Amino acid sequence: MANKEEMIGIVSIYTSFNNTIAQITDLAGNTIGRVSGGQVTKHNRLKANPTIAMFIAKRIVELAKEYNIKNIYVRIRAQTGSPGTGPGAHAVVKTLTKEGMKILSISDVTKIPRGGSKKKGGRRGRRV
Repeated sequence: MANKEEMIGIVSIYTSFNNTIAQITDLAGNTIGRVSGGQVTKHNRLKANPTIAMFIAKRIVELAKEYNIKNIYVRIRAQTGSPGTGPGAHAVVKTLTKEGMKILSISDVTKIPRGGSKKKGGRRGRRV
């Protein structure tokens, strides 16, 4: 009897201080599923909670098992310009390992503002 080959996936986690969104794709970048805090809870204030992030990770694992994904790469992204990741990022990674997923690597892909657009007000600044 032939053994099914284990697939590799990419879990992208976006965490802000208002929400946590996790998406699982295959290595080609095709989306398998996406789960956000709003799909798990009806309370807006709880969407970024680590407890809700646990349930998000459990749903991601269910989606991965349908496609026989056991090994994953994790990409964590925070809000651009924020000092750090939101409260749900660590909880998602911990729950993924507890549920039996093997994490191959974790990378931070947060965008960093470099310079940006010119501030309005001219050479002498904004005068009141």
